[in-house]
Amino acid sequence: MPRSRPQIDPHDVQTVPRIDDIVPSAALPNGEVELIGVGLGPAGSSIPAVFVGSDVGQVLMSRPGRLALRVPDEATTGLVEVRSTTGTSNAVPLRVARQLSSGLHPVTSPAVSRSGMVYATISGPRGKQTPVSVVRVSPDGRGTPFVTGILNATGLAFSPDGDLYVTSRAEGNVYRIDGAGEPSLYAEGMGIATGAAFDAEGNLFVGDRSGTIFKIDPQRRIFVYATLEPSVSAYHLAVGPDGTVFVAGPTLGSNEAIWAIDPHGDARAWYRGLGRPQGLALSREGNVFVTACLRGRRGLVRVTPTGQASLVLSGINLVGVAFSPLGTTILATNDAVYDVDLGVEGLNVF
Repeated sequence: MPRSRPQIDPHDVQTVPRIDDIVPSAALPNGEVELIGVGLGPAGSSIPAVFVGSDVGQVLMSRPGRLALRVPDEATTGLVEVRSTTGTSNAVPLRVARQLSSGLHPVTSPAVSRSGMVYATISGPRGKQTPVSVVRVSPDGRGTPFVTGILNATGLAFSPDGDLYVTSRAEGNVYRIDGAGEPSLYAEGMGIATGAAFDAEGNLFVGDRSGTIFKIDPQRRIFVYATLEPSVSAYHLAVGPDGTVFVAGPTLGSNEAIWAIDPHGDARAWYRGLGRPQGLALSREGNVFVTACLRGRRGLVRVTPTGQASLVLSGINLVGVAFSPLGTTILATNDAVYDVDLGVEGLNVF
C-alpha cells in the first residue's frame, strides 16, 4: 500500500533571504525601517540577524516577506543585509543621519545661512533663561554659542538681506541678530511667538500659537494676517514662491492638517492626515516636507502638491527640518541637530 506524503507548509520552506525594498530608505539613529522581500522570517527557531554596515540592528518583527528593525545608535550610512542560517541576503543602502551637535533644545526648525551654517536654539522651559539662546553649528559639526539674552528663543528665520531673526515665546518679541550675535528688538506684542518665516518682499510672518498668524511688513507695521485653531505647542511656518504661507501646529486632534494661507490671508486645510505635525520646509519641486506621524510611523514626511504623502526618513522626537544650500537636509530633534543627504534641493524664495 503506497505511503502518503506529508503535507509541507510553504512557510516552513527555508530560502536564502532577499531584500527587494527598504522603507523608508533613510533614518535617524534608533529609527525604525522595514525590509520587504523573501526569506526574512525565522529559520526554525532562529531569528535572522540584520547588519547596518558592521553594526547589528534590533529586529522588531520578522516574517517571511517583511522584517522591521531599529537602526543601531552607532550606525552610519551604509549597506543593510540580513543573515540567517539559510544564507546572507543581498545588501541595500540605508542613509543614516549624522549628528552635528547635541545638548540643544530646539522647539521648531533650525535655520541655515547661505554659507551652510546651522542655527539652533537652546530654548529651555517657559519663563526660564538659558545661558545661551542660539547656537551656531558649522557643517563639520563644530558648535559655538552665538546669541545670549533671549528668553525662550523659539522660531528662527533669515531675511532676504541675510539677517537672522529670533522669536521669544515667553516675551512675544521678535529680535534681529547682527553679525556678532547681538540681538535688538524688532517687534513686540506677538503673543506666544513661535514659528517665523520671510517672503521675498521682506514681510515677516510670525505664528502666535494661541491662534494668530501675524504679518510684519518691512516698515515694521503689524497686521493680523490669519487666524487658525490654537496649537498645543508651536506654529511652524514656511513660505512658498507665490507667497503662500504653509503652517503646521499640533492640536489635540489625531487627523491634523498642514494649512495654506494665500496672499489675501485666506486659510484652508492644504493636506490633512498627520499626527502632531511640526517643523516644515519646502523643496524646489514644490513638495512640503514636515516632521510628523504618518499612518502610525514617525519621521520626515513628504507631501506632494497633489496630496500624496510618504515617509522619507524614520526617526523619533523630530521637531524641525531645513534644507542647506550645501545639498543636505538638516533635522532637529528636541535635543540635537543632524544632517543627511536625501537628494532634495530646498526652495530658495529670495
